[in-house]
Amino acid sequence: MNAIQQEVRSLIKQLSEYQKAYYVDNRPQVSDLEYDRLFDRLQHLEQEHPELRFPDSPTQRVGSDLDADFPEVAHTIPVLSLDKSYSSEQLLSWIQKTETKLDEQVGIVIEEKIDGISIVLYYEEGVLVRAVTRGNGAVGNDVTANVRTISSVPLSIPTKETLAVRGEVYLPKASFALLNEQMEVPFANPRNLAAGTIRRVKSSQVAKVPLQIFVYEGFWESDTQLKDHLSILSALSSYGFRINENLAYFTQDARIAKQKLEEANLSGFAGSFADIASYLDAHTKQRRDLAYEIDGLVAKVDELSFRELLGYTEHHPRWAMAYKFESPQAQTEILAIDVQVGRTGRVTPVARVRPVQVAGSTISNITLHNQDYINMLELGLGDSVEISRRGDVIPAVERVIEKAEGGQGTYHMPTACPVCASTLVQKGAHTFCPNPHCPQQVKGRIEFFIGKDGMDIENFGPETASVLIDLGLVSDVDDLYRLDYRKALADQSGFGEKKIRLIEEGIQKSLNQPFRKVLVALGIPELGKKGADILVNAGLDSMEKLLEVAGTQDVQRLVSIRQIGEKSAQLYIDALNDPAMLRRIEALASLGLSMVEQQQKETDLAQIFAGQVWCVTGSFEHFNPRGLALGEVEKRGGRTVSSVTGKTTHLLAGNGAGSKLEAARKLGVAIVDEQMFLSLLESGVPKREEMQGEFSF
Repeated sequence: MNAIQQEVRSLIKQLSEYQKAYYVDNRPQVSDLEYDRLFDRLQHLEQEHPELRFPDSPTQRVGSDLDADFPEVAHTIPVLSLDKSYSSEQLLSWIQKTETKLDEQVGIVIEEKIDGISIVLYYEEGVLVRAVTRGNGAVGNDVTANVRTISSVPLSIPTKETLAVRGEVYLPKASFALLNEQMEVPFANPRNLAAGTIRRVKSSQVAKVPLQIFVYEGFWESDTQLKDHLSILSALSSYGFRINENLAYFTQDARIAKQKLEEANLSGFAGSFADIASYLDAHTKQRRDLAYEIDGLVAKVDELSFRELLGYTEHHPRWAMAYKFESPQAQTEILAIDVQVGRTGRVTPVARVRPVQVAGSTISNITLHNQDYINMLELGLGDSVEISRRGDVIPAVERVIEKAEGGQGTYHMPTACPVCASTLVQKGAHTFCPNPHCPQQVKGRIEFFIGKDGMDIENFGPETASVLIDLGLVSDVDDLYRLDYRKALADQSGFGEKKIRLIEEGIQKSLNQPFRKVLVALGIPELGKKGADILVNAGLDSMEKLLEVAGTQDVQRLVSIRQIGEKSAQLYIDALNDPAMLRRIEALASLGLSMVEQQQKETDLAQIFAGQVWCVTGSFEHFNPRGLALGEVEKRGGRTVSSVTGKTTHLLAGNGAGSKLEAARKLGVAIVDEQMFLSLLESGVPKREEMQGEFSF
């Protein structure tokens, strides 16, 4: 196991322990800043090394506060986390990009981000029937009896509406200070005391704690004709819910913003986008004077129709952005510059800096990209620099503040590979080790090949690969299919008969992986699953065809394919013309790996979803995870998307379907339930006309 992989596994273990302590036991072991630092570091490593993105990583889920002591309930609305920004520039950039994407002017509501417990209140026919914690975003804990004791939560509303209301349960600072003095083991902050209270077994004990709630979102089952977020807040306030009046509304014109607030009968600050920076600064300064804790602000697109168009990612809505109070920049010193060799041979300089806090994370390593980037900064050892975290994730050196006294000037990358001593070569802006047998390249290439994003070889992890590489038994990916594992691992510690048998079975099973999977596993730069799908669907469905394009340098053939640019096309061609890659492809083909996309045979699946665009929402009995359902659609010729838009033709809706179902109904999208979907898979449907409307949902 290499150093980076060890760090990833260590971070996963640490963060998992901290999550349980924080969300379940309500006894945090580290500060929020320290947790965010570790989480962001893990996220950064996974982006740099996608082969190390393990399924048990905390980054692969929204986050969970599930507690086995309370019943689990599926949410009927999306309960996701938020994307983050740390400066007014980042927030304004997000607004500008949003308007560009929509080609419309938008209104932006900014609300305080209460540091409390996220709760969804479900009302049926105007009566509170369930109160559910956020949980993992799809399922939460039913804490209805405890939430009923909170005086600011209406048990009924003056309307027969069925709706879900999102809010934040919190404990005021003064109440926390008084109660915490009486605790045998004091809580770290009001948020954790509130969390501990909301999960007490006896609601009579909860009633003694003066919990409060602010609500900030409403989702109606029926069409309410509400057009924007301000109208939702106004309606919730009229129902008796407690709305946080510390909100602001911004548009291109401050007068229009003021008028909108008045029409919604809401108080708050009204301004133009030019006022956002000063508003954020003022709110940052006054937060200590508030009667409750906040850990940031939340900016939201006001218009609901625009929210539907923007949709969601797996982790957050695209129509909202959190603003965190921590500064996104800091000053530090360049202590050393190392170079790292990746699986493609690319050599990347990495600055080791004096550890410093930036936007809630401790930064000690910063990628410097290439020599041109270093030259642009005129960066050298010992220099004092200003650094930031671009996009809330990637640390970057922004500028040199002061050159080191007696320094050696601008740093220059070595001329030889630090691993194998081969003379480095320049390709464009980047530097490469040309030796395909460089140990670091071999290791990275093999780990990617066996990983989830590659061949996804079962029971064959990076640890096993490292052992085989260190023993000198594997020098390229084709060696994996020639090795006698019983002989190779028989005397190695940790490899019993059962484990060796499972490794052999995984290798044998991987021989059946489709051509698209093999193509991605080769590790061609910038060619992932989506790129492979694009190539195959455009008719380049065999290695022979791809090698012909590469051999004739037919860049235009690739560029003519939608979504492939000239830069990517040239990268593909260069990689496929590399002698080491050609040898690798020939070897894998001789070993039986698929080099042709299987065309429809008598036993193949009918392409019943060809020309259709499917979205999937909710939970299912037969498709867990629901990505399995997406796979069934794609295997039958359909295209899958993550959100419902005007181009979506079908929505597969399971239990707990929320806003996507509502959007599908409004747009006239054909809605299919699980039973109907299973029937379609079994029998096939020749025409889309036979699937119009809504099926038994």
